[in-house]
Amino acid sequence: MKKNMGMTDRIIRSVVAVVIVALYFTGLVTGTLGIVLLVAGGIFLATSFVSFCPLYTLIGVNTCSIKQQ
Repeated sequence: MKKNMGMTDRIIRSVVAVVIVALYFTGLVTGTLGIVLLVAGGIFLATSFVSFCPLYTLIGVNTCSIKQQ
């Protein structure tokens, strides 16, 4: 699995995930939308930790600045 996410992309995803979790646990986002956003936030955190986004592979995007061999 090659890395295809740069540091800026990883930071943005992590911040968005933290905001989603905060909105859910403060009660501002509830119900089905809250659950869907929590799942999306979990996916954002997981992909930012491993520096790999499967969707980027499908559409041919690479935000990682370091070229790997």
